[in-house]
Amino acid sequence: MKHERSRNQYSLGIYEKAMPPSLILSEKLLAAARHGYDFMELSIDESDEKLARLEASAQWKRELVNAAQDAGIRILTMCLSGHRKYPIGSADPKTRARGMEIMEGAILLAADLGIRIIQIAGYDAYYEPSTETTQALFAENLAKSVAFAARYGVCLAFETMETPFMNTVEKALRFVRKIDSPFLQIYPDVGNVTNAFEGDITHISQDILGGAGHLVAVHLKETQPGIFREIPYGQGHVNFDTCVEAAFSAGARIFTSEFWYQKGADWELDIGRAHSFLRTKLDRISSGE
Repeated sequence: MKHERSRNQYSLGIYEKAMPPSLILSEKLLAAARHGYDFMELSIDESDEKLARLEASAQWKRELVNAAQDAGIRILTMCLSGHRKYPIGSADPKTRARGMEIMEGAILLAADLGIRIIQIAGYDAYYEPSTETTQALFAENLAKSVAFAARYGVCLAFETMETPFMNTVEKALRFVRKIDSPFLQIYPDVGNVTNAFEGDITHISQDILGGAGHLVAVHLKETQPGIFREIPYGQGHVNFDTCVEAAFSAGARIFTSEFWYQKGADWELDIGRAHSFLRTKLDRISSGE
């Protein structure tokens, strides 16, 4: 199936982990396409199963690319959350080295699959204390990572996280401006930003707008105060209309529905509802209504 040229002014994707892990990737791609999404975001998390994808064979990569083309959908972005377990700023040299291996492997995989953007976690450390040392190591290895990504034309983009180190666009911008490369940008999570500002919509909007020219994509995730995941759309405190409007004004045109499959749930119903909820808002705001 050939890709149809979209009439929308944006692309709406879905996070791979919104679908059951029992599905193979080709089935996830077909499901995403069936429910109207424009792309699927590939997950490389800290599990051995997902990290093994970084060592995948050429045949596996060809089959995945073909599966996306057959489904009529793209794999446009990658969520690289494996650095939660192996942060590039870790005080442990072995953990840090593994983190850099994962970074380089993810960049190479993205280049082979045609993925444009890798969302990287804004953590200097996660399962260990954040210190001046971990922050300095993070900055050092970040510069090396961006230089490697530039060789392959792959953009690394910070996710705004749930920890104070980088929970806002403004904090991510400090690193973006310091590195000063087109291959380091920002991929904010509006749910995490909303929690960072305790739901203050004025500050949330200002923070997102402050990233103008540097927002390459946006995670659309629902949250509640102090709760960062597994909140159904419309049952949290994220003002999606204002966040999407600010993101559009800041230049973002790629949006990803981020939520997780819940065991026993009607996942087809869930991904369909998420699509309808977000598509309605994106269509209204992109059309200027």
